[in-house]
This record gives sequence, C-alpha cells and structure tokens, in this order.
Amino acid sequence: MNSTRSFRDDTRALRDDAGGYADDARGLAAQALESTRDYANQALSRASDKMRDLRWGMKDMANRGASSMSEYTRATGRYVSEQPLKSALIAAAVGAAVAGLILAMRRNRNDY
Repeated sequence: MNSTRSFRDDTRALRDDAGGYADDARGLAAQALESTRDYANQALSRASDKMRDLRWGMKDMANRGASSMSEYTRATGRYVSEQPLKSALIAAAVGAAVAGLILAMRRNRNDY
C-alpha cells in the first residue's frame, strides 16, 4: 500500500514538473516571438530611413542634373546665335556621322 502511495506521489510530482516545464517553454516561446517582432520592427524602421535618405539624395541629384541641362541649353543657344554657320556645319557633320553609323550597323547585321 505504501508503494502505491509513493507511486502516485511520484506520478503527481512528475505531472506537476511537466506542467511547469510546459509553462516555462511557453514563456520562452513568447519571449522569442516578442524579441523577433522587436528586431523586425527595428530592421523595418532602418530600411525606411535608408529609403527616405535615398529618395532625398535622388531628388537632389535630379535637381542638379536639371540645372546643368539648363546651363548647357543656354550655352548652346548662345553659341548658335553667335556662330550660326559654324553651328549648322557641326550639326550637319554630326547628322552625317550618325547616319553613317546606322547604315554600317544595318549592313553588318544583313551580312550575318
């Protein structure tokens, strides 16, 4: 009889220990989930900051490019108004060179 009671007590103790281990495991899993969630939120925040910085950098670069193009356009307009004959000859030479390249590329493609 005494051994039956001891067996029951041992079983009850094991069950209590198993329940405690399960509670510990649930607690650790919850902590791991919260830690992962915090890490993901921090990573997302850093990525968002980087994208915002990149967007501002690209905006600045586009503005600088637009102002450079504006300067080149004004300089070209001045040159054409000051040197009309020379400008026309340069334009004709560039056009002839581009047409020659296109014809050469077409001819090479037809040869293959």
